[in-house]
Amino acid sequence: MTALDGTTGTDGAAVRRILLSILKRIGSLLLVLVVTSFIVFAGMHLAPGSPESFLAKGNNVTAETLAALRAQYHLDDPFLVQYGRWVAGVLQGDFGQSMQFHQPVSDLLASRLPTTLALVAYSAILILGSGVLLGVLAAVKRGPIDSAAIVLSTVGMAAPAFVVAMALTSLFAVSLGWFPAFGPGGDGALDRIWHLTLPAIALALSSCALVFRTTRTSMIATLDKEYVETARVRGFGAQRVIWAHAFRGGVVPVITLAGLVISGLLVTTTIVETVFGLNGIGSLLVQAVNVKDFPVVQAIVLVIVTVFVVSNLIVDLLYPFLEPRARKKVGA
Repeated sequence: MTALDGTTGTDGAAVRRILLSILKRIGSLLLVLVVTSFIVFAGMHLAPGSPESFLAKGNNVTAETLAALRAQYHLDDPFLVQYGRWVAGVLQGDFGQSMQFHQPVSDLLASRLPTTLALVAYSAILILGSGVLLGVLAAVKRGPIDSAAIVLSTVGMAAPAFVVAMALTSLFAVSLGWFPAFGPGGDGALDRIWHLTLPAIALALSSCALVFRTTRTSMIATLDKEYVETARVRGFGAQRVIWAHAFRGGVVPVITLAGLVISGLLVTTTIVETVFGLNGIGSLLVQAVNVKDFPVVQAIVLVIVTVFVVSNLIVDLLYPFLEPRARKKVGA
């Protein structure tokens, strides 16, 4: 029987199941955000030191000055009251006032976020482009190329981001002078890309190596599948067999991993931005933690966690379209 909207009962049930699955994932996303924000808020309050001690610098700070600072930022209120006030403000789009910079946190994020997003986007292009292409090449061209790529990827995965950043700066910025050592640049898009090249490479290297290994392993397993052999027997060209059949069949684990590592780049930016003197949210987070600037830390952590869980949600929603068997299960 066909429903009034033209869909069959089976199709309508499948749509309802998909919508219910999406709502459950969104609910899980919100729960993760609440729990994470509470844990970070509690951790900042339990950490040694107090915000007013950082705000009132100097040797002649009186008890009255400290009391005034605590009253100004409501630091004397009970923990749950402070947390509830912060959550109520976030729901209204107000992340509070920075204790260190004395300006709205939303303005700080708006000024710092573009640099971090540009850096992450540049790194993501390097990760997906280099990691996937080298992984496919290593799987297809077995032998010396494969062995050399495995050795290099092992080194890349083991190298800490700050070590890679310092090495790149020393070689390509100081010794050779090919790239600038500090700052995001400001004279047009090309100049910004030029300034972000070394930071993007330092940020992307370990993740690129991980994507390479995953792509290589998935492609090797897929190239031996029966449907790939059938495509060869039917006389399809090598490029079509590799990309339209083998890669398409093995792309799911690559996309899943890529979603995780790219969203995780926001955490690694704290190191890279500090080394290269970039004014992004990563370096801002380091400054805020050092002075216990609660509103800034909470806002940045919320942004990072939101990006992470939304990325995972997008990958989950794409999975049925990438994997036909999963789509059949959803519509069953």
